[in-house]
Amino acid sequence: MSMLNEILEYNEGFVEDKKYEQFITTKFPDKKIVILTCMDTRLFELLPKAMNLKNGDVKIVKSAGAVINHPFGGIMRSLFVAVYALGADEIYIIGHHDCGMAAIEPDAVLEKMKARGVDEKTIEMVKYSGVDLEQWLRGFDNVTDSVRHSVDMVKNHPLMIPSVPVHGLVIDPKTGKLDLVVNGNENR
Repeated sequence: MSMLNEILEYNEGFVEDKKYEQFITTKFPDKKIVILTCMDTRLFELLPKAMNLKNGDVKIVKSAGAVINHPFGGIMRSLFVAVYALGADEIYIIGHHDCGMAAIEPDAVLEKMKARGVDEKTIEMVKYSGVDLEQWLRGFDNVTDSVRHSVDMVKNHPLMIPSVPVHGLVIDPKTGKLDLVVNGNENR
């Protein structure tokens, strides 16, 4: 059953009681940071708290595994908008231990797609059009290597200026401990 009605009912009271007032800020990040992190539910509140961040401090972009799949895809575009249009001066790529993307099996995901109603002919058409679905859905073996790869992709992008440090970190989703993988301030 959809949660939509429950959410809309709660929202009506939220607006009526002006609970939004504590969250009022601008669209520009106060700490001039943009973070790319995983969509994992454990990080929703933990990551900002572990970094001493509050509403309005940073831009947060989320993707499965904090992975950048394509140098000209939506994730990279969001990072560029944060830097060039919204004033972010630093980029943080933050993966996490025990990430579901490390366990993703492309064939299993494709089977689940079929089980939920995606037609086999549709999957074959996508493959025929040149999309390697197995590669596209594949996760990673090592979160540190994955973070390092995403940092390199951003840092070496032809549209990224060298003055913007790109940092890489891994967070423990149980404790919030951050481990530094790449210090973007070095070798700029």
